[in-house]
Amino acid sequence: MTTLIESEEHTSLRRAVSTFARNHPRTPGTDNKHFWQEAAKLGYIGVNLPEAYGGGGGGITELALVLEEMGAAGNPLLMMIVSPAICGTVIARFGTETQKRAWLPSLADGTRLMAFGITEPDAGSNSHRITTTARRDGTDWLLTGRKVFVSGVDIADATLIVGRTEAVPAEEGRTGRVKPCLFIVPRDTPGFERRRIDMELNAVEKQFELTLDDVRLPADALVGGGPSHASGSQGEDAGLLQLFAGLNPERIMTAAFGIGMGRYALSRALDYARERTVWKTPIGAHQAIAHPLAQAHIDLELARLMMQKAAHLYDAGDDMGAGEAANMAKYAAGEACVKAVDQAVHTLGGNGLTREFGLARLITASRVARIAPVSREMILNYVSHQTLGLPKSY
Repeated sequence: MTTLIESEEHTSLRRAVSTFARNHPRTPGTDNKHFWQEAAKLGYIGVNLPEAYGGGGGGITELALVLEEMGAAGNPLLMMIVSPAICGTVIARFGTETQKRAWLPSLADGTRLMAFGITEPDAGSNSHRITTTARRDGTDWLLTGRKVFVSGVDIADATLIVGRTEAVPAEEGRTGRVKPCLFIVPRDTPGFERRRIDMELNAVEKQFELTLDDVRLPADALVGGGPSHASGSQGEDAGLLQLFAGLNPERIMTAAFGIGMGRYALSRALDYARERTVWKTPIGAHQAIAHPLAQAHIDLELARLMMQKAAHLYDAGDDMGAGEAANMAKYAAGEACVKAVDQAVHTLGGNGLTREFGLARLITASRVARIAPVSREMILNYVSHQTLGLPKSY
């Protein structure tokens, strides 16, 4: 049952993470490696991973809380969405014992990172049209295909690649009969190439296009290997369950990312509105300034409630309920984040575009919460047919 009041444990965790993040101010142009490792030492990075493998034994609820507070302090970690939330969750739920022991402790303690590759140049939002193909060659797998907009491949030790075990005709892809499979691909595997995408977005984590040219992988690279946790089925037949086990946390964590960013922007605007005085009156006293900031705060709080609901449902094992709530949380947070950043910049006027106040960079960054990992339009499609029962237009 979702509670509207945070537990004392969660309140304490929120306070501790906030204090930690504020004591480690982000320096523009530097990477997050030290911050990541220090956070991992305190158990924040692996808080959702099983205790038996070095994690905190919590869930996506706790991990989302950590990411939100880091973002609110001006220290958002995009790779928290990818490494512990997506990859760590998938391996913890579906990996073989060998895979769990090989990856979960190092993901939890921050010594290793894992990226996630699903988007393809010609597939876009339609994951049913993924063409990255895995075929057997004796006991090995040969993986061939392309991925785009994969975050942090240059700093990750491996990438969790979504492919399919056979080439499915296009007409089958349209009806959704796909056979996805997930593979752990170490960064230095022969045939696994990356090319950095030139982005306007000034983020620490860079974006890459990946090329897989007959990448040879051992049998145990397939998540779940032999019998997986998916009702005892083989790993290659459990890919769809594995995929959605990672995509719901991805949406919840993206919501946390957006809410944290929005809170940070709002806090900078509030400080300015209290201190900036024109005609002997702080500008925050004027309703034209105060009301839009109040609206931004309300929108962020509402988005957080839906995010918490989605996280609780996911942690309770309600994947269907979590899918609906996670999509709505991601939508609400993306909209709230963009509006909060826009209003913050507007409140500061010209100062909102200076490097000194650090808000201008968020104008572009805030759009990420709207676009990735799925656009707001696709979420509206999901809600219209899955929740409201309206017919599809595609």
